Amino acid sequence: MNELIAAAMGRALEQTRAGNPVEATRVLQDALNGVSSTSLEPLPAPSTNFGNRAMGKTRRPLGQVIDSLVNGNPLRTQGMMPLSGKRSKLPQVPEGAQYSTRRHESAFGSRDYKLFVPSSRSEPAQGLVLMLHGCTQDADDFATGTQMNVHAEKHNLIVVYAEQNRQENSLGCWNWFRPEDQSRGRGEPALLADLATQVAGEHAVATDRVFAAGLSAGAAMAAILGSTHPEVFAAVGVHSGLAAGSASDVVSAFAAMRGQGGGRRASNASSVPTIVFHGTADTTVSPNNAGEVIDAALSGSATILSEDKTVSASASNTVSATRTLHRQTDGRMVAENWTLDGIAHAWSGGSPEGTYTHPNGPDASAEMIRFFLEVASEDRT
Repeated sequence: MNELIAAAMGRALEQTRAGNPVEATRVLQDALNGVSSTSLEPLPAPSTNFGNRAMGKTRRPLGQVIDSLVNGNPLRTQGMMPLSGKRSKLPQVPEGAQYSTRRHESAFGSRDYKLFVPSSRSEPAQGLVLMLHGCTQDADDFATGTQMNVHAEKHNLIVVYAEQNRQENSLGCWNWFRPEDQSRGRGEPALLADLATQVAGEHAVATDRVFAAGLSAGAAMAAILGSTHPEVFAAVGVHSGLAAGSASDVVSAFAAMRGQGGGRRASNASSVPTIVFHGTADTTVSPNNAGEVIDAALSGSATILSEDKTVSASASNTVSATRTLHRQTDGRMVAENWTLDGIAHAWSGGSPEGTYTHPNGPDASAEMIRFFLEVASEDRT
């Protein structure tokens, strides 16, 4: 199977460079399904219509993802945000709050980030959330789409929107699939943990109230942070992502994304308390990966109690969802899994002003903060 995929990778890259990402997608999908492609017919050039930027409305060709993973030339095809020539819309900033651009320098590298600080209060900040965007997004776009600033203002939270360097990945993906970015003490996990620790210290945030959350590639990196730096992150949120150690190279990354067992998650890749969101109609990252993330969170735990709840639709939420809670026998939260009916690869309950959002789903930002603060309030000594 790996030889078939490796061969398809070469042919897909040729089609990508020739401007046929749709054909590259077909070649890869055939290989992942165990079928050898015998012909490569030229197809029309891809559309450059960006009118609908919601990931839930347009399937992103795998050829675009391959270009991101191997750091090739950025592709500007249907359903994707342009990487240059267009600025992301600035997110909403509540009155009295601050939203600024900063840069973090460390022994593990440097990254720009946006920092949200809520309006002045008599009490110190109640926590910090490190937000990790998905491929083709940037910090402003992610802040706009998730509306995390609004929720952070309500709960007196600091938010750090880390931004991937396009020199590290041409489409702005966090490199969750590379072994050097999956381990403690090096690579992007070390850099991001150092960033969160430094900002938390600047704002006197308690060490047990630092969290991480992300979408897609950012969600996969958040899962890695929960595994590599449990002393930094008290809990993580994984939206449409993959478990830590799901892939070790480009070939296994594609298999993992398709839910075909391409990754070899380490047996010790456990995690901190984790909340997971995944749509049943996701064709970019298979919903099967949600179970892998939950399994990692449950690894090493005592007897778990599980409770299923169906979340009803409302005027603002036309998507039904099933929430599964996993607690230890003493009541402490271990994991919470949201299965979103009919939602594709998009942030549930997000604003249509940002990319890759599904506005009518349950509010993932609000639920993540609720989960984080619940974990922080528990006695975990």
